[in-house]
Amino acid sequence: MVRTARRLATAVLVIWLVHLLTFLLIRLVPGDPAQQLAGERATAEEVALIRTALGLDDPLPVQYGRSLGALVRGDLGQSIFNGLPVVRMLADAAPATLSVALVALLFASLFGVGAGVVAGLRQGGWADRAVSTVATVGIALPSFWIGMVLVTFFALVNPWFPATGYAPLSEGGATWLRHLVLPGTTLGLAVAAEIARHTRGGVIDVLAKPYIRTARARGATGVRLVRGHVLRNAAIPVVTVLGLQTGKLLGGTVIVEAVFGISGLGSLAVNSALERDYPVLQGFVIFAAVVVVTANLLVDVAYGRINPKVNARVRSS
Repeated sequence: MVRTARRLATAVLVIWLVHLLTFLLIRLVPGDPAQQLAGERATAEEVALIRTALGLDDPLPVQYGRSLGALVRGDLGQSIFNGLPVVRMLADAAPATLSVALVALLFASLFGVGAGVVAGLRQGGWADRAVSTVATVGIALPSFWIGMVLVTFFALVNPWFPATGYAPLSEGGATWLRHLVLPGTTLGLAVAAEIARHTRGGVIDVLAKPYIRTARARGATGVRLVRGHVLRNAAIPVVTVLGLQTGKLLGGTVIVEAVFGISGLGSLAVNSALERDYPVLQGFVIFAAVVVVTANLLVDVAYGRINPKVNARVRSS
């Protein structure tokens, strides 16, 4: 219970700090949302009236107190430009972004862990060199270029997958997945490369442990050795990478959604930044912070499942 309370307290503190920094930073960005809303030909009096109506004339501490109070109530405010609740706008845009991120995470986990295990078991061999080379290239290549290459070969030259757009799950699982293969692969390639490198290092480290030699002496070989001894003990760094990459996946959707013409959270964030729509932009950042914090909490829980010694150390401390 104590550890759970500490986790939750830390999560609340992180979200509050993100809210505070976001509130301050977006107001340092040049531009006036009232001027943007009024138009270029608006008079100074008209702009002033809009600023007053939006509460932008109030001192910053008053504006922040109002924003923080709304956040505590679960209210992220309304868009300056269309008057829609920010929660509703996020809910409408989230399915596309989360779908792309989910497919990217599955792709990265399957291929990253698989390639890393093969490379670690074949340290110094051709498979190890091939995986290391591909992982380095995957990290180095920009995602927008990867996306354009995939679209060219798998949507234009060979029309196997749609080049743009998103199909909701309500239109069928197959249609939903076909629209996500290319953007999910584009977003997940760099993450897969990171996972492969950490998995390789974890496997090599575990194979050098005395208990692996003991397991081999007792007859554990092949799949039995990998599943029973190697993977479980090499999983901690991999789980860490998965948790850390959550924020990268959400950030990467901004570029991927632009390449594949998907209207998701990334597009919403870009448009709100260009329009100086403070509530929407702040709502997006808070949503991303909640997702990242939740992912890290799940990683913390997974540590205890994978390695019970983690919980034992916490209890003894």
